[in-house]
Amino acid sequence: MFAAAFWLVALAGVGSSAQSEGTPWKWDLPAGFPEPRVPADNPMTMEKVELGRHLFYDTRLSVDGSYSCASCHDQAAAFTDRKGQSVGVTGQITPRGSMSLANVAYSPVLTWGDPTVRSLEAQALIPMFGEHPVEMGLKGREAILIADLKKEPRYTPLFSKAYPADKDPFTVNNITKAIAAFERTMISGRSPYDRYKSGADPNAISDAAKKGEQLFFSDELRCSQCHDGFNFTTTVDFVGKDSPVIEFHNTGLYNLAGSGRYPEPNTGIHAVTKKPEDMGKFKAPTLRNIAVTGPYMHDGSITDLHDVLRHYAAGGRTLASGPHAGSGAANPHKSTIIKPFELPMMAVMHNMMMFMRSLTDDEFLKDPRFADPWKTQ
Repeated sequence: MFAAAFWLVALAGVGSSAQSEGTPWKWDLPAGFPEPRVPADNPMTMEKVELGRHLFYDTRLSVDGSYSCASCHDQAAAFTDRKGQSVGVTGQITPRGSMSLANVAYSPVLTWGDPTVRSLEAQALIPMFGEHPVEMGLKGREAILIADLKKEPRYTPLFSKAYPADKDPFTVNNITKAIAAFERTMISGRSPYDRYKSGADPNAISDAAKKGEQLFFSDELRCSQCHDGFNFTTTVDFVGKDSPVIEFHNTGLYNLAGSGRYPEPNTGIHAVTKKPEDMGKFKAPTLRNIAVTGPYMHDGSITDLHDVLRHYAAGGRTLASGPHAGSGAANPHKSTIIKPFELPMMAVMHNMMMFMRSLTDDEFLKDPRFADPWKTQ
């Protein structure tokens, strides 16, 4: 899958577009949220976002017309698919689960474990045209894709308004730019916790959730060392930040036969860098809407949040038997942040669960601005 990234990045330049004209996008940001950084060659416009919304939900973007981007990124699940390992259009099971697109505009690196995918425009090419694994199955069908889109009457004005300077705006490059523009609008920051933290409603969360917040940011649990800031992840970028912060961590999820290895092909950024010390290092995702995005971890190998907490309480997961047997707590590549904590588990469980549930932004999960336009029009 990683070798494919090189030709995918090259393909991003096919059919390049001039600077887009149109109605400038106006950010509707929650309190305390900075403005997302946007690539200079893909400025945000209302018209481009609307085109991207149509493309995001369009099953024409798959080899047999049955899959769209939304097939693996469901709004009700914070734009995940609630599967530990996503399934492509051909039925092929992918190695990892679909990451949430909530606040993806703030992410300076995309995917769980590839540090080379640095923009939403480049990332969109991977599921569309990648072969390892096959997700949407469009490799070699670029011309067919464009022809299919041109047959849909709704697209002629949508493409023309999004790219008015282009004689023929129907290009793969313009498709990925529009999808990326739409994804950047998926801002989530109006949860009960946000209302409580901003002071708008001191009673927006329970006393148990408030105790959970104290635990989350405590020296005993250390959760905030990987999940900090307005987006609850330390990997972040935005307008005004001197440089993006990009971090990957080995959390002691596996330790095959005590060797430190993770199951192939999910070896983290090690699969790209080939450095032994990078074994098992994955991106720490945002914890916003975490209660609706299970199963958890890069491969969905932890079913619920209770077991996630048990994993961290033990300083790493132990698998006593089976092909992945080993003590994750003893993984030699495990991050030094991951240490067992000595607190009464019953109180930790209840309060932390209440806190994490308070991060669910119900407004975001139902916002009609992100809904399927093919169903609502």
